[in-house]
Amino acid sequence: MPAYILVDITITDPAGYEAYKPQAAATIKAFGGRYLARGGATEVLEGDWQPNRVVLLEFPDAATARAWLASDEYQGPRALRQATATSNMVLIHGM
Repeated sequence: MPAYILVDITITDPAGYEAYKPQAAATIKAFGGRYLARGGATEVLEGDWQPNRVVLLEFPDAATARAWLASDEYQGPRALRQATATSNMVLIHGM
């Protein structure tokens, strides 16, 4: 069953973050993942959450999503993201 990673990102270094994006995209694709949403406009429908840059990824399953996050291939891009942004990330198990 598919799994999703939802990330709310606050970019602190826009130029550095631009370097991160293609690196991350290559690793996501290598693990069978894909972007469902990436930085588009958001609209709060309920509550007081004020998202910044929202990214929604889909992977074939939760094990693959976790494997991508922990992979050697993603560690360089991950460090770059952590240096250029702050993030909140959750794994959502699909149906």
